[in-house]
Amino acid sequence: MSKNFSFDKPVYVLAPLAGFTDLPFRSVVKKFGADLTVSEMLSSNALAHGSKKTLHMLEKSPLEDPYSVQIAGADVDIVRLAVEVLNEQDGIDIIDLNCGCPVPKVVGHGSGSSLLLNLPLMGNIIKTIKDTSNKNLTSVKIRLGFEEKNHVDIAKMVEDSGADFIAVHGRTRAGKFKAAVDYDAIKEIKEAINIPVIANGDIDSYEKGRWVLEHTGADGVMIGRGAVGAPWLFHQLRSGEEHVSQELKHSIIMEHFDKMIEFYGEYGVAMFRKHTHTYSKGYQGASVLRNQVNSISDINEYRAVIDNFFKNNEMTL
Repeated sequence: MSKNFSFDKPVYVLAPLAGFTDLPFRSVVKKFGADLTVSEMLSSNALAHGSKKTLHMLEKSPLEDPYSVQIAGADVDIVRLAVEVLNEQDGIDIIDLNCGCPVPKVVGHGSGSSLLLNLPLMGNIIKTIKDTSNKNLTSVKIRLGFEEKNHVDIAKMVEDSGADFIAVHGRTRAGKFKAAVDYDAIKEIKEAINIPVIANGDIDSYEKGRWVLEHTGADGVMIGRGAVGAPWLFHQLRSGEEHVSQELKHSIIMEHFDKMIEFYGEYGVAMFRKHTHTYSKGYQGASVLRNQVNSISDINEYRAVIDNFFKNNEMTL
């Protein structure tokens, strides 16, 4: 495992986001400042049954060192089988258990944030991962509770079950992604346990990232939606540079496009449209650009259009 990963100084982590944190995006974020990247959430059931699609999602960029794979599951035996499958895969340093996903489909299966309703089962699953895994570390991603907050009890149970560190999304399951993030609760967790704590939730700017670290006393921050359209956030936090040059933004956007094409081939063009939309927010001529790229499917033509746009336009916000 990378010698660069320790909690001696604040750790900057890219959160798993379905549909966004694929290999191309993770490799770009890693190149420009993230300490740790995490796979999109994988079903332990799909892993245990050898789903080819799920195994394909384990692929990582050579830059991703260290690399964490996040799994969801509610059945101890299935989780054990999933971990045994991961044990055969090289290049994974951390297995992370998702105990925070609020999506009804996941919760309906008893996994994700559903586990917050059954702490003994959650503890049993964490112990099973820890005992079965041949990877360096085991981590857990939680929310503050399901309907009500019982964050300190949850965090203590995570620690007692053998997890090496914890990431805390500062909302309950009931809060989904809209309720105000309770950074005081993350601070309370940090003060109550001895393993490293990573703060997560609504970190969407350099200033907010610095404030959250200071306010919570956390050992790092995990950024998800805030990094979509602004992956240079990690560079800012790592370097302490409040402002990012247009040149750096341009080079990151082009690197992201090239990685998408490298990974997905021609299909990467269509997939990059949503990223073009988020990258161009706040730019003069953004709506014209969006309309233009929606009808381009040729790789070289698309690349030339966005290259020209982001090289020659400044943000107006």
